[in-house]
Parts: sequence; C-alpha cells; structure tokens
Amino acid sequence: MTQSNRLILSGFLALALLAAGPATARAQESDEDTYSESDILAKAKGFFGTTTEGLAKAIESVFADLGQPNAYITGEEISGAIGIGVRYGNGILNRKTGGSRKVYWQGPTIGFDFGADASKMFILIYHLPDTDSLFRRFPAVDGSFYFVAGVGVNYQRSGGITLAPIRTGVGLRAGVNVGYMHYTKEHSWIPL
Repeated sequence: MTQSNRLILSGFLALALLAAGPATARAQESDEDTYSESDILAKAKGFFGTTTEGLAKAIESVFADLGQPNAYITGEEISGAIGIGVRYGNGILNRKTGGSRKVYWQGPTIGFDFGADASKMFILIYHLPDTDSLFRRFPAVDGSFYFVAGVGVNYQRSGGITLAPIRTGVGLRAGVNVGYMHYTKEHSWIPL
C-alpha cells in the first residue's frame, strides 16, 4: 500500500470514528439514561389521564425521529396572539438519572396568527447533559408542527439539546408564527 493510499484510508477511518463517536455516546445514553417508548407512553397516560390514538402516534413519530429521551416535562401552557403573541407555561422537569424540579417558560411569537389556547404539555427532552442546561432560549416555529388527532408536536433545538413539546388543549388559534421559548428557573411575565 502506498503512502498516499494509507493517508486516504487513515482519513476515512478518522471520519468514520468521528461519525461513530456521537452515535456511540447516544447508544450508551439510551441504554442506561433514557426512557423507552413504553415508559413514556405510561407517563403520558398517567399525565393526560388516558392514551388516545393521536397521542400514541405522536409519541411514536417523535421516537422514530429522535430516539429515546433522557428527560421530560409535564405541565400547562397558555398562549394568545393577534399577529404578535405570547406563551406562558410551567411544569415539572423529570430526568431519568434522578431528580425533578419546577420549570417555567415564556416567549414571544410573531406571524400570521390569531386566537388563544390553553394546553397540557408533555415535553420530551433529548441530550440534556444536566438540569441547568435547559435554562436557555430555544427557537420555535409553530405552524411547521404536525397534528395527529388533536395532538400537536414541534421541535425546538439549541446547543445540542432537542425538545419535542407535545400539546393537547382547548381554544381557537390559527396561523403560522415564529418565536422562541425561554426556559427559566423562576416565573416571569416578561416574555423576552
């Protein structure tokens, strides 16, 4: 084998190891530090009081896209908009590695959006290294989410952490908006 072939092969092996690194870490994370789909369905059933077909399909879709989460939040949210809108929520963060705590979120939205709603929230959290890493702003695009029998899901990503809020609720809200959600340790009426 020539020197240039060895360098090319070494380069491919280095790329393969780099590509495998996060997958291996995720595989290790999923074995001992994450919730299975059946665990999450049971938790959702306990929180919502029942498991509808729409909720089960939404959770199945998120698992197919993102795999097994290592934390989740159960909570409530209210929102409203006339072009410019706001969201406020609170809930309990539960981590597979133990511990739970109260969390809050709020955020502004802007877009072609009108109405108000109140929702129960079940937020799946992926790759959360520690509790404090949650407290930041996560960009959100509502309107790009999908509905399955009255259950809405969208994804929020920041700093390698992905959140998948699953919403069921009442109200009338139509349109498309963009904004962010700011997760905090304490309640705030300021949505920024």
